[in-house]
Amino acid sequence: MRDAWVTRMWNLPTTVVSNTLQSPLDWPDANVLSGDPIDAIARLKEESKVPLRSHGSLTLNRALLAAGLVDRVQVTLFPVITGQSGLGPIFQDAGDFDLDLIETRTLDGHTQELSYRPTLHG
Repeated sequence: MRDAWVTRMWNLPTTVVSNTLQSPLDWPDANVLSGDPIDAIARLKEESKVPLRSHGSLTLNRALLAAGLVDRVQVTLFPVITGQSGLGPIFQDAGDFDLDLIETRTLDGHTQELSYRPTLHG
């Protein structure tokens, strides 16, 4: 049984940016967008009637940020200390951006969701 968030994601139209995967995917209402990811996302962003959201690929998200295609960065803060485990800074080598706080939410009394508008620092 899926939780409500996963069920919602499962039922939304999905575009997968990939030069290796091909349709059909094991995901309802999903299509594969191949070619240069920056050009493809820029085109999709112009054509879309709804805001786009990117999940998963740090490489793609860093490239989109560098290309100026990110309107909002959402950061979720979990109230734990993990020591030295983990992948390191997720925006390493992403360039320098100023972040203007535009929205905050407390999800469960502890976890914070912060939304920022990125602007290239310079």
